[in-house]
Amino acid sequence: MKIHVDRKLCDNHGQCTITAPSVFRIDEAGILQYEEIVDDSLRADIEDSMDVCPVQAIFIVDDK
Repeated sequence: MKIHVDRKLCDNHGQCTITAPSVFRIDEAGILQYEEIVDDSLRADIEDSMDVCPVQAIFIVDDK
């Protein structure tokens, strides 16, 4: 599964790092980093991250 974070929307709140810490992290500069390709077994965590994102910047773009 492929995911995307819209950098124009993302304000680096980091809520996604709580719901999917194996996918999302905040680096030393305070910028969100993430894995673009993730295992389908993490779908529920990614969907939770999408729900908690205050600016709705996280998207699933590919289910393959």
